[in-house]
Amino acid sequence: MVTDTAAAPATRLAKTGVRRLTPEITTVFEGTFSLLHVGVKGDTLYRGAFAARMFPVRHPDRFISLHYTDAADKEQEIGLIEDLAAFPEEQQALVRQSLGRNYHEKVIQRVYSVRCDFGLLFFDVETQFGREDFVMPWRYDRAEEYGEKGKVLLDSFDNRFVIPNVEALPGPDQQRFTGFIYW
Repeated sequence: MVTDTAAAPATRLAKTGVRRLTPEITTVFEGTFSLLHVGVKGDTLYRGAFAARMFPVRHPDRFISLHYTDAADKEQEIGLIEDLAAFPEEQQALVRQSLGRNYHEKVIQRVYSVRCDFGLLFFDVETQFGREDFVMPWRYDRAEEYGEKGKVLLDSFDNRFVIPNVEALPGPDQQRFTGFIYW
């Protein structure tokens, strides 16, 4: 039986065939053409690596999988970073930069208006990039759960608009939103 010691997570990962990447054995740096490179002690240097979140909603800075594309043009996993905060700041920034290229979501901070015409919802919102308009089909599969109290909206082009916590929106904004997205 595995006890809850420091070796337990590594043991569990080893049993599944997942390599645990720690700062002691892993170096993340920017290489040629601003590509992400990952060096693993006792292994090799992986050029052109990229990061993917295993649990993007609940643990955005934990359980990050690093990948590369091999000579046969197949994606391969290098290993798993359990906690990005364990790595030096500059390496954290490079991994976050890689994640930013793979996760294109806009965070909705305000909802100015929502109207429905022809089965489409027309949104006027404020995001981290400023005021924006977008259109999404008014269907339950276009608004998904995001954590405990949030929603992810998929517009007509599959762009992602996130409200981390619907209850945190100002009262009138919340009413505008839940008047159409009530599930």
